[in-house]
Amino acid sequence: MVVVSEDDVMVREAPPHGAIGMSTAYRISDAAPQPRKMEFRRRVLDPGAAVGEHPISHDEVYYVTAGRGVVISDGVEAELAPGMAAYLYEGSIVGIKQVGTEPLSIIISYPVASKD
Repeated sequence: MVVVSEDDVMVREAPPHGAIGMSTAYRISDAAPQPRKMEFRRRVLDPGAAVGEHPISHDEVYYVTAGRGVVISDGVEAELAPGMAAYLYEGSIVGIKQVGTEPLSIIISYPVASKD
């Protein structure tokens, strides 16, 4: 077992895949040594920030804990609010942007890439 405090893994940085705005990343699963089979992270997007569109090679879940966002998958957009999740499929081109006045907090989970 590994127990992780967000305070120990918090990093202020531009979001991935385009560096649109600023965010706070919590790389929770990075504290668990390999081999592990999944990634579990939280990211808080500042107002106006976005994770740019990018292809994914695995299924992935974005779960909103606070704020509002618009998720995109293969050109289709959907608004997300707290308590909502987007299940995104392998091979899709995906991204998410903060909308509204408060930061967007999301949990992101996906499998670790296999080392075949």
